[in-house]
Amino acid sequence: MQIGFVRSAIVLGLLAVVGPFAIDLYLPAMPDIVRALDTDDAAVHMTFTVYFIAFGLAQLIYGPLADRFGRKLPVFIGLVVFILGSILCATAVDVSALTLGRFVQALGAAAPMVIVRAVVRDLHTGAEATRLMALVMLVISISPMLAPLTGSAIIQFGSWRLIFAVLAVIAAAAVVLMATQLPETLPPERRGRIDPTAMIRSAIYLLRDGKFMGLTLIGGFSLASFFVFIAAAPLVYMTQYKLSPTTFSLVFALNAVGFFASSQFAASLGQRFGMARVALLATSGFAAATSLLFVLVWSGIDDLPVLMVLLFVGNTCLGQVIAPTMVMALEEHGEHAGMASSLGGTFQMVAGGVMILLCSPFFDRTALPLVGAVAACALTAFVIAVLTLRPARQGNAAA
Repeated sequence: MQIGFVRSAIVLGLLAVVGPFAIDLYLPAMPDIVRALDTDDAAVHMTFTVYFIAFGLAQLIYGPLADRFGRKLPVFIGLVVFILGSILCATAVDVSALTLGRFVQALGAAAPMVIVRAVVRDLHTGAEATRLMALVMLVISISPMLAPLTGSAIIQFGSWRLIFAVLAVIAAAAVVLMATQLPETLPPERRGRIDPTAMIRSAIYLLRDGKFMGLTLIGGFSLASFFVFIAAAPLVYMTQYKLSPTTFSLVFALNAVGFFASSQFAASLGQRFGMARVALLATSGFAAATSLLFVLVWSGIDDLPVLMVLLFVGNTCLGQVIAPTMVMALEEHGEHAGMASSLGGTFQMVAGGVMILLCSPFFDRTALPLVGAVAACALTAFVIAVLTLRPARQGNAAA
């Protein structure tokens, strides 16, 4: 069943935003959480690590469920689980309980993200799919731009616990949206039964596909840079640069503007120059900007405007990487769309969680470890892009 292009982008974007909103909404409250739960920075960073890893691994479940039962039922299940996790977070008595709540939240939040990618593949391919994915990402952009501001407003009227109560309400609204605004895009005749043997074969097939894995890892390490930034930036900006929660939220939103504004041109640029070429050039620009930022900060030039400008440039380049690599990774795997979406999402989110885990011991509320971690992710994505996209570019395979 076809639905209007813009309408589908809005509905899919609002569904997909539940998971990212759960990441960004409580960023301004991180110092308060450290104090209220009598814990340390590393323990709070672990709530991000657990969230990203659980979010990634859960997608392995929802993908096959989406191929067997259609796209809508798994989302209903996931949103209910997310609501339960939000309640656990809101009532947490210590950081261990908060971490458990974040784990449950992530198990639920994975469902909309998987199904959104699969629905895009159900409806469109090629440049049209890139255009739809870019529009979905434009809707998702309300998360890093508005969620921290919303979170800072919430803590003006209540404690950080109220943030998680608001997340439960948002998920409940998403249930209503899903039920009333999105038709089923996978008809019964195209659904398959859950066959563990077939799932394993499908997963092995995708894992052995060098192009699929390369594109997935490019997106994974590119997103990991943003996830590392999300985990460390609140304490850096509010400690080293003495920003208030509201000012931090505004700065954080500005850093995200470049990414989402740039992503809206991904389809047209991909159509004109080839998606592989655009993604490779964008990955190169992203690595160059973040590497320059690391060198400057390492040299002692760590003023806030320097961070803001070069992160803005890097994120603008990043906006030309994520949507094209997602589309190219799924392009040739329509018969494995659910599993491909699951595996792609798993690798991307786990990469973010692992990078936070590896970098967290070095985070000291100063800018150098933060920008070093971001640059490391960007350089890794660049190396994989050179290995994966250059042959595709030369052969114009992804044009």
